[in-house]
Amino acid sequence: MELIVGIDLGTTNSVVSFTETDRDEPEIQLFEIPQLTSAKSVEDRPALPSFLYLPPEAELGKEGLPLPWAKKRDYAVGTYAQSRGAEVPDRVVTSAKSWLSHSATDRTAAILPWGSPDDVAKLSPVEVTARYLTHIREAWDAAHPQARLADQEVLVTVPASFDEVARELTLRAAREAGLPEITLLEEPQAAFYAWIDTVGEEWREQVEVGDRILVCDVGGGTTDLSLIAVGESDGSLELERVAVGDHILLGGDNMDLALAYRVSARIAEDGTKLDAWQFRGLIQSCRDAKEKLLDDEASTDSVAVSILGRGRKLVGGTLRFDITRADLDEALLNGFFPTVALADELVEHQRAGLQELGLPYAADAAVTRHIAHFLRRQASDAGAMPTAMLFNGGVMSTSTLRSRTLDIVASWGNPVRNLEGGDPHYAVARGAAYYGLARRGRGVRIRGGTAHSFYIGIETAMPAVPGMRPPIKALCVVPQGLEEGSDVALPAREFGLAVGQPVEFRFLSSSTRRDDEVGLVLDDWDDDEIEELAPMTTTLDWKGHEGSTVPIHLEARVNELGVLELWCVSRDDDQRWKLELNVRAEKS
Repeated sequence: MELIVGIDLGTTNSVVSFTETDRDEPEIQLFEIPQLTSAKSVEDRPALPSFLYLPPEAELGKEGLPLPWAKKRDYAVGTYAQSRGAEVPDRVVTSAKSWLSHSATDRTAAILPWGSPDDVAKLSPVEVTARYLTHIREAWDAAHPQARLADQEVLVTVPASFDEVARELTLRAAREAGLPEITLLEEPQAAFYAWIDTVGEEWREQVEVGDRILVCDVGGGTTDLSLIAVGESDGSLELERVAVGDHILLGGDNMDLALAYRVSARIAEDGTKLDAWQFRGLIQSCRDAKEKLLDDEASTDSVAVSILGRGRKLVGGTLRFDITRADLDEALLNGFFPTVALADELVEHQRAGLQELGLPYAADAAVTRHIAHFLRRQASDAGAMPTAMLFNGGVMSTSTLRSRTLDIVASWGNPVRNLEGGDPHYAVARGAAYYGLARRGRGVRIRGGTAHSFYIGIETAMPAVPGMRPPIKALCVVPQGLEEGSDVALPAREFGLAVGQPVEFRFLSSSTRRDDEVGLVLDDWDDDEIEELAPMTTTLDWKGHEGSTVPIHLEARVNELGVLELWCVSRDDDQRWKLELNVRAEKS
């Protein structure tokens, strides 16, 4: 039996789907993931919370944290790890995917749980990601001993905004987890594929040539935005991903925290101050209440919650209160989905001189302002604004927030319709499996090419200045949208290549400079236009020429695996050196 398996490796929850390839009409199913729900209890759940718990030795005892396929384990992932996070946050890793994308840190260094005491063992974001994938692989293999996961076609989704280093580290984590061959797919594209699979051939009736579809994915920890254009080729509709947004650390967790602060302030007015332990419990209570009140089938305007009493005033007592729909409207609708104009800039608060190191959370909590910022960066005229929206992520599972967002985006110029039929909770995993079928010619493909333009840094020739490195120019070697398997025609221009010594190659990328052509050299650019990637340090050997600079020209190709092959070709003989950079938006 040959299977296609889609894995949504989420910031807050991970989901697995699969389909059999030998059926005439393949059905995409969810894999219920076995996981610890208490120290000794294992249950199957449709999602694996992306939490990792590192208990102290005294808590482990002789048996550890047993799983059906691992009788003694010194850590836990999933539901039990999430629940322990409210009790011992210093020993629980959260948001590993966001750390994996945080370019200002060493993503291979043992830094998580971030800020935990020295006696807590630390892991790198790569190792944590590998442990999530290891749990998924082992759980799958235990349930499918005749169809082990490493032998199947596995597709793992990543944010469209992941930089090339984060993509490569995701592949590395998969290899460490025993999955040597996986395919990466952008999450908003996966959500769109799931919508196509859900509505079937009707998708061609819901969209038309000229449509621009904004995929708005607001999950537990992040917001991800992409634009997909509908075109026509040989009389058939054709889909193309034309823009991706930044990796925005803003989602449902922020909303739970905002609601908790609002309720905490109301409790304080009654003379009761919650301690840190009670406040963590309040956040969990607010999360549960939020989900109940936002449920489209909910018939109540308030949810009663309680917190165990602590301190002299509440010894043995329990604190009870109601979270109302009015609380929800004020904290969520007005705070995270306010009515804004397309021209409204993101709000930046005055920064303190000293700051705690950590993840680069969004300073502006308004999802709608981030949408406006994204659309302004992509187009300057209303004719390029979205005509339809597809919502994804647990936050957008409620019609209240979908309608609110649609109305605000529509107020910016075009009527905007909602593409019905998606599944915000499980769509990304299901869409990954559908994409596996589409690659085999059994579904609709979204054309994308490279999501960014890519540049290599060329050191400027200039007199030495004390304490200053020579600036670089940026040579465009891959234009945005270049299809994989394409040769790149670089102009016949000579450069100097340092050989026989350690050197640094600096690569840059842009998601907004869509019109830059191969060979264009930029002397300067705005920081929000072009981002420098992690440098590549290496030594290019050439016996007899150690320490010299030799004249070369460049040749380039993006191969079928989405890897830029940049060749440095000697002018005077047949010597060639190859540099490689992963530029894949997806592996085809």
